[in-house]
Amino acid sequence: MNLHKRILDSLSNAVLVLDQRLVVSYINPAGEMLLGVSARQAMGQLAVDLLQLDARLGDSLAQARDGGHPFTEREVELTPRPELVITVDLSVTPFIDASRDATLLLELQHLDRHLRISREEHLLAQQNATRALIRGLAHEVKNPLGGLRGAAQLLERRLDEAELREYTQVIIGEADRLQALVDRMLGPAKLPRHEELNVHEVLERVRQLVEAESLLSIDADYDPSIPDLVGDRDQLIQALLNIVRNAAQSVGEDGRVAVRTRCHRQFTIGQQRHRLVIGIDVADNGPGIPASMVENIFYPMVTGREGGTGLGLSIAQELIHRHGGLIECTSRPGQTVFRILLPLEGATHEED
Repeated sequence: MNLHKRILDSLSNAVLVLDQRLVVSYINPAGEMLLGVSARQAMGQLAVDLLQLDARLGDSLAQARDGGHPFTEREVELTPRPELVITVDLSVTPFIDASRDATLLLELQHLDRHLRISREEHLLAQQNATRALIRGLAHEVKNPLGGLRGAAQLLERRLDEAELREYTQVIIGEADRLQALVDRMLGPAKLPRHEELNVHEVLERVRQLVEAESLLSIDADYDPSIPDLVGDRDQLIQALLNIVRNAAQSVGEDGRVAVRTRCHRQFTIGQQRHRLVIGIDVADNGPGIPASMVENIFYPMVTGREGGTGLGLSIAQELIHRHGGLIECTSRPGQTVFRILLPLEGATHEED
């Protein structure tokens, strides 16, 4: 038994053993770390209470104990504490102990890190595809627009009647409007001007601008230990302004918007690990983004707001991408969080 315990103690996956009553009789160190509890706190608790399992999974545990059939559930969300939500693959294996009572061995494989890396890779691929699409579209649109505008100007010079020249002015004006739209889709044309800056000074500038526009008070929770960042001040202000402004517009004057900063160590963005990363969370309590739209909100022309252009988030993602970072989004009714990740140091390839 001591050998078996040492083996279980050394595993990187969380392991729990449940007795006949489905009460926790053992938890390994990986399980303590994953669930944020000590072995003393966990042992003696019902598994459904410790893991906050729903009724269906509680019934499945009882059936596995009684029938002796193992099972696996993929991507199960556990909430061992109100502030802690983790996603795991849960595998249950029944076995018979020396007293001939059926007990269960639960293995929890933590998926959040893998899911986040996969999601970030999708966002980076999406951003690269979007940038290539826009550049191709800009090339195909700008040349005909230039020709159209030039032809309208030549035609205008040959027209004597002012009423007819009004039509050429419409053509020229619409060509200019489409040109400006394409330029906005491409984002700022200037190269970034890198300098050392305090990210909280940038956020305070953004907060002042949005509060003046929306008459909304924005909560701030800053980590004062975050070191200076090397980046383009104007581009970061523009990216963060697009995010915070969207949040303010989604909640109206009676809603809440909060900006929070934290420093993450040994943090992975896509396939690259960084020693230090700034995490900027912009959270609001608005109606949320429809699930069908969340995966596509960083594409140009995708918007859920009446009158919106659908360019703000796409441009923000592009500007943060220029700084080696990424913007993520999670949303449900009453809570939408945009997380801006900005590396503070050089990256190293992620090691699996």
